[in-house]
Amino acid sequence: MDKIFISNLKVNGFLGIHSDEQKTPREICISTVVSTDIRSAARDDDIRQTINYSTLAKKITKFVQDKPHLTIEALIEGLAAEILCDERIASIWLRVEKPKAVPAADSVGVEISRSR
Repeated sequence: MDKIFISNLKVNGFLGIHSDEQKTPREICISTVVSTDIRSAARDDDIRQTINYSTLAKKITKFVQDKPHLTIEALIEGLAAEILCDERIASIWLRVEKPKAVPAADSVGVEISRSR
């Protein structure tokens, strides 16, 4: 299976259990790798036959911005399910990070892998 990836997509959204996190959008970093078959797109040189990473990035951004989440766990599970709605995607690896959420760390986060 072939892979298409997005690395460290920065999206502003509401994520966190503390009241200030629920009032002020914060930067959330998202990385993903989706498994799909790119052979038809490669053979025909046709973007419509593959997962367009620009379209995928817009879908991720919209999902994060449209609904606040208290936990990274809820955000990442919902996002994985949303992405897997595209039947061309066989599986997904997803990482969501909150930069500067812990003072002594660059970021904290959750990684998951899901498949159909």
